[in-house]
Amino acid sequence: MRLLRIVYTSALFFSFASAHAQQSRIYTYENRDYQEALELYNSKQYQAAQAIFEKVKDNSDDPELEANAAYYSANAGIRLNQLGADKMMEDFMERYPTSVKRNAAFMDVADYYFTHGKYAQALKWYDRAEDLGLSRSNREEFNFKKGYSLFAAKKYRDARKYLERVSATAKYGAQAKYYIGYMAYQTDDYNQANQYFDQVASDGELNSNLSYYKADMNFKLGKFDEAIALAKEQLPTADRKEVSQLNKIIGESYFNKKEYEAALPYLKAYKGSQGRWSLTDYYQLGYVYYQQGMYQEAIAEFNKITDDSNGVAQNAYYHLGECYLRTGKKQEALNAFRNAAQMDFDLTISKDAWLNYARLSYEIGNPYESVPNVMMAYLDRYPDSEHSEEVKSLLVDSYLTSGNYEEAMTMLKKNRNYGDKATYQRVAFYYGLELFNRENYPEASRYFQLAIEEPHHANITSRAAFWKAEAEYITGAYNQAVIGYKQFKQMPGSRSTSEYADVDYHLGYAYFNQKDYANASEHFNAYVNNGKGDDQQQFDAFLRLGDSRFANREYWPAMEAYNKVIERGGKGTDYAWYQKAISYGFVNRTDDKIKTLQNFVTTYPQSTLKDDALYELGNTYVNSNNEPEGVNAYRRLAEQYPMSSLVPKAILKEGLVYYNGGSNAKALERFKKVVSNYQGSEEAMQAVATAKLIYVDEGRVEEYANWVRGLDFVEVTDEELDNASFEAAERHHAEKDHNRAVRSLQGYLDQFPRGIHHVKAHYYLAESFYELDNKAGALEHYEFVANVGGSVYNERSLARTADIYLERKENATAIPYLERLENTADYPQNLMFARSNLMKAFYELKQYDRALNYAEKVLNQQGVDDRIKGDAWIVIARSARETGNEQRARTAYREVAEVATGGLAAEALYYDAYFKHKDGDFEASNQAAQRLARDFAGYKETGAMGLVLMAKNFNALDDAFQATYILENVIKNFTQYPEITREAELELEKIKTQENLNEDNLAREQK
Repeated sequence: MRLLRIVYTSALFFSFASAHAQQSRIYTYENRDYQEALELYNSKQYQAAQAIFEKVKDNSDDPELEANAAYYSANAGIRLNQLGADKMMEDFMERYPTSVKRNAAFMDVADYYFTHGKYAQALKWYDRAEDLGLSRSNREEFNFKKGYSLFAAKKYRDARKYLERVSATAKYGAQAKYYIGYMAYQTDDYNQANQYFDQVASDGELNSNLSYYKADMNFKLGKFDEAIALAKEQLPTADRKEVSQLNKIIGESYFNKKEYEAALPYLKAYKGSQGRWSLTDYYQLGYVYYQQGMYQEAIAEFNKITDDSNGVAQNAYYHLGECYLRTGKKQEALNAFRNAAQMDFDLTISKDAWLNYARLSYEIGNPYESVPNVMMAYLDRYPDSEHSEEVKSLLVDSYLTSGNYEEAMTMLKKNRNYGDKATYQRVAFYYGLELFNRENYPEASRYFQLAIEEPHHANITSRAAFWKAEAEYITGAYNQAVIGYKQFKQMPGSRSTSEYADVDYHLGYAYFNQKDYANASEHFNAYVNNGKGDDQQQFDAFLRLGDSRFANREYWPAMEAYNKVIERGGKGTDYAWYQKAISYGFVNRTDDKIKTLQNFVTTYPQSTLKDDALYELGNTYVNSNNEPEGVNAYRRLAEQYPMSSLVPKAILKEGLVYYNGGSNAKALERFKKVVSNYQGSEEAMQAVATAKLIYVDEGRVEEYANWVRGLDFVEVTDEELDNASFEAAERHHAEKDHNRAVRSLQGYLDQFPRGIHHVKAHYYLAESFYELDNKAGALEHYEFVANVGGSVYNERSLARTADIYLERKENATAIPYLERLENTADYPQNLMFARSNLMKAFYELKQYDRALNYAEKVLNQQGVDDRIKGDAWIVIARSARETGNEQRARTAYREVAEVATGGLAAEALYYDAYFKHKDGDFEASNQAAQRLARDFAGYKETGAMGLVLMAKNFNALDDAFQATYILENVIKNFTQYPEITREAELELEKIKTQENLNEDNLAREQK
């Protein structure tokens, strides 16, 4: 409150009058020292005077002179602020009780303290003078001074008692009424304050001080027009501090009259209390801006209310949300409405804020909680709201838009009145798709069936049938898949779906995997004839059409299909060329077959089928009685592809050519090479058997026996028992009686550990253990077969061995098997398996350069689906990040976004926001982070990272409220990710430190 500007007058000290009255008497004492001291005292040279008075007091024989000297010495001490001066005066009172100066002393000391503004000390002496016999004029002065001293000490009740005693006097009445009115003003008794102030209004000096108080009182009484008029009247003559307060009175009065345009300049001119604004101050200025459509300015003021929880803050957050909505900043509006909704100071505002929070959550997504949970919370809190039907509708739709189908199903099962049967069908279908993408095919199939059983949307019913068939296809139920695909084709809504164009393609594969090549051929042909589907899928369909016809012995039609592939060109044409060559052989066009194989070997030197082509070329030459060329082809195969599983076959075939041609020595050399390099393989067994014929024919039986005894994989006796024992075990395996197969195969190996069929037995044993989900048991036997080499089971065993180690997270152990598989794989899918897992394994082992190399190989391989492409691009992106190649990481994440779904898509979107933040494009970064919150709400960790990034963007955009609010929510709601919450805490601390610094600077400027 403003300070009083009253100049007080006081009577002359009794001491002065007393001093002059005694002067003639002193002279009669002829005490020159006393006279000199008195002159010094009256000229305010108290130190010198006191020294002489003390001398007089100590040496005088005159009691009165001694008393007077003691009196003046004590008075001088008081005026010199000496420690113990009050005690000196008290000693004077006790020592000289008959002194004529004793009565004057109380008032003299009190008036001295009063005059110097030391009201607490003055009161002490006025209390002692209370009962002295004072004259009437002296009594009035005493009452006024004591009353004012009590007023200054804020003892208003006692002060009023003394001031009222002089309120009717001519000398003190006006001032007394002023102070009584002021005390009533201070205690909010404005009616009484006005009564007293009105009585002194005619006093020019006092009235000039009343305008401020009257303006403030009228404001507090709600008389805003009077307050405005009085404050404006006072403004021109007010001091700096009063100007600020008067502007506040005028501005807030206009505010309360809802005259916001008039209020604005006055509210802006207010400097705050001690240089600081209150929440109400910021709110009022912000609201004035809001009412005039100045939303950016309003946002700036409302944003200064960030750390309080009260009614003003709730109003501010609500109107902040309104301002953000009007400026198109919906994420910011969502945060503000959420804050307002969580406060209960004004229930009407809470309710409306909740509604806006729910609507915005539906529209743009919610990074803090699932959108359906927001809707449910609103309905629980306001079950009778006039907007409940709207929110129920948004609730159901939010499940579909947010992709939170699992919670949707839970909610619909508990509250079927929140959605009709058509809604239930949609949710069941989309939840089925979610489960399908998670590779939970049995559960996906169950929910697709639920959608089919609620046939309210023909489009969804037919799509559910298609995807149910897809789930059955993936789980190997090919016959059920065929039925499902056919049902889909016949459904009324199927033709309008995106899946319809590809259904023949999927039917073709379902028949193909059942070896029903006639039907497979029919559907692949139908698919390629309709000309729909992407180029890669059309290409694949022609290949499978050719394979189906080939398997069905329709070789000329097969070649037509392969020719279509060749015409299109690109990756995969090598396979078509190879198959075309083989087809020529089956239609007795041997020359064409040889020519095509020769062209193939030349045209596709890097093809994974080149070893097959060389082997087939060798066989074809031999069968055409061109043994030299055949041998040449076999030799090229062995030299160029030493790791190929066809090498032992080629060497064996070369040996058989020599044997059949009578070149036994050459034949034995070839057979022994097979036996030496590929021990335990079937080719090695056949080589031993054929070599035996040569040794027997040449009468070298003992030499043969010596040779065979050195081979630990050949049993030279009990061959018939060996075959019989294995045949029984093999039958159990073929019948898929895995438990019996395991016992039989293990028994065979126990009896014939190096028997004729021991490699195959190990492989069958591994497969049986695998089917029984005993992967530890399977691993031992897969590794055995993988390490033998040259076996037809080698490729699959390598893949299985690597896969089991990968499941165990033993990447370093898996890598050698994957590398061998990459070098020997005949099947593209195994090659893809090897490369994609080598890529991931090297990344996990932090060998980023090798991971990048394999990721590039994966992307360059034919027929890579989007899921594997996404994996490759994410490895490139992450490896590039780890190696500091940010530009490559940016490019890779853009590619990830094109093909990935789920968590990888969420990661790609996060880094889109991250790189935009680094570039200083904070608005665009926030848009990406908001998409992350809306479209990938289920990926909490990535979402939390996006929120911290969003807060940094808002801080960079000078929106401290949004930044603070988001970070506080991350800290509160994502404790399961301590690294993220720690980052949020550090960022929040940095923002608050800066905000405090800004406030301090502003306060200094306003002072």
